[in-house]
Amino acid sequence: MCYSNSSTSKNVDLAKKYKKTIPQDLSEEPLFYASGFSFPNWRVITKEDEIQSMHWGLIPHWFKEADPNKIAAMTLNAQTETIHEKASFRSIVDKQNCIIPSSGFFEWHTIGKEKIPYFLKPTSENMFSMAGIYDEWVDRSTGEIVRTFSILTCPANELMGHIHNTKKRMPVLLADEQLTPWLEGRVDTSSLLIPAPSEWIEPVQVSKKLVLSDHANTPEVQKEAPSQIGFQGSLF
Repeated sequence: MCYSNSSTSKNVDLAKKYKKTIPQDLSEEPLFYASGFSFPNWRVITKEDEIQSMHWGLIPHWFKEADPNKIAAMTLNAQTETIHEKASFRSIVDKQNCIIPSSGFFEWHTIGKEKIPYFLKPTSENMFSMAGIYDEWVDRSTGEIVRTFSILTCPANELMGHIHNTKKRMPVLLADEQLTPWLEGRVDTSSLLIPAPSEWIEPVQVSKKLVLSDHANTPEVQKEAPSQIGFQGSLF
């Protein structure tokens, strides 16, 4: 699964890559480490001409209960295998697809009772293009239209199967030639069950103490912590 992510790209770089314009008030404050369970604001790519701003954790348009975070905590990810079956997703997939630019994501490797965090960053570019879907929900107490998204996941590739060795899942990472077809709903979701190649991802073992701290949103959280146990030395 993907519950911790990062976004450190400049707006101008996002606009260039995805051929979008930049809204005047679009923040580019870097997120070196962001937990999905804090429902962070994210820069998101849709069919619209401008880069969009949305919260991570999809709130379906039909949700009527008092606490929207209750369902948002359960929709940070959407399993590609069941996306056409789940009530939160089935009415919007292929209609409200989006791309979540990511500078890298975090996962845990388990050895017995020990868990070791890894930062998974792109090997060739500065960002991943994660496949996502989004929805619009109206806050009935304020009338505000709230846009939120979920990240698609798929079975892990060989590398991620070694690292995320309990769940063996990973985000759906799109190739450049898939970007426009995905946004336009022209991608068969069954094709997304084939994970991106391991060669796209560079694993970095990082500090568990920092990842679990209240001050994880710092550049140091993405830096190698070679003193920890793990498999990086033998596998790579």
